[in-house]
Amino acid sequence: MSTAPACLSHSRVAITPALRAAVDRLDHRSRHQAAYHFGWITAGGAPTSADAGKAVRPALALLSAEAVGASPEVALPGAVAVELVHNFSLIHDDLMDGDEERRHRRTVWKLWGASSAILTGDALLALAQEVLLDSGLPTAAPAARLLARTTRHLIRGQVQDLSFEQRSHVTVEDCVDMAAGKTGALLSASAAIGAVLAGAPEATVDALALYGDQVGLSFQLVDDVLGIWGDPAVTGKPVHSDLRSRKKSLPVSHALNQDGPLSVELATWLTTPGEPDEEELRRVADLIAGAGGRDWALAEAARRMAQAEDALRGVELDAGARDELLALGRFVVDREV
Repeated sequence: MSTAPACLSHSRVAITPALRAAVDRLDHRSRHQAAYHFGWITAGGAPTSADAGKAVRPALALLSAEAVGASPEVALPGAVAVELVHNFSLIHDDLMDGDEERRHRRTVWKLWGASSAILTGDALLALAQEVLLDSGLPTAAPAARLLARTTRHLIRGQVQDLSFEQRSHVTVEDCVDMAAGKTGALLSASAAIGAVLAGAPEATVDALALYGDQVGLSFQLVDDVLGIWGDPAVTGKPVHSDLRSRKKSLPVSHALNQDGPLSVELATWLTTPGEPDEEELRRVADLIAGAGGRDWALAEAARRMAQAEDALRGVELDAGARDELLALGRFVVDREV
């Protein structure tokens, strides 16, 4: 991966005090579990400094305000809000996926149970709206409306993703629509919410939202390629990890929807029960690549990233902030494949 842009460390420094103050509003139990999830404390409550994530979404929010000529402080409530929504989704995703670790630490549900994870995630989601509406800004209501609509689309994407496990046929369009909700929606909102809070023109807000949406889709395409062919030393996951769970990711969906014996063999394998061995997984990865799934996903990721960059160049923005947004988008997407 390329070197992390400076805006990521700057955004983490900028939002952490406000994020901690927001979490302090929660009841004791939810506050403890949220603070643990954010990496601020150990499970026992001792202060620590564990990995809290890259803070990509808050960085987008702060940059979007700067891009329209406003102070990044204007976007601070939006930056905190999108980080709260992101972590609501992570806590719930860990439970739904049965993941026992996140960032090399046990997940909230694994430590405190499913019910606690659901409630802590819900608390963060409600808190996000509260932070926006308590900001005192005249633009707080449209920003809160954007975040509520975004959350609805994020949940829709997760619902679709779960439903794919029960479906024998999933189209590429289905997968793209799912990724637009599950991954693209919150990145889109993050890239626009600072401009909304700054009162920017609708056309400018729309361009920033399109940029975030396309970065999100490009990220998901690359992530799906890494889920099959990625180096475990880079991804932190076993090779062929998505194939082990027979996930109908974007490269798989593309391959399935091609004509020919490779797609037929792939479709048959996906419905065959049993735990696949390494030789079988290599064969399936070759089927997907042979049917064009890998090349299509990488080409589509590049196309989506180009659309994201075109969106930023199509409206008047602060040149420095635009350059930082472009660099941040490339950092999010540019991973070894």
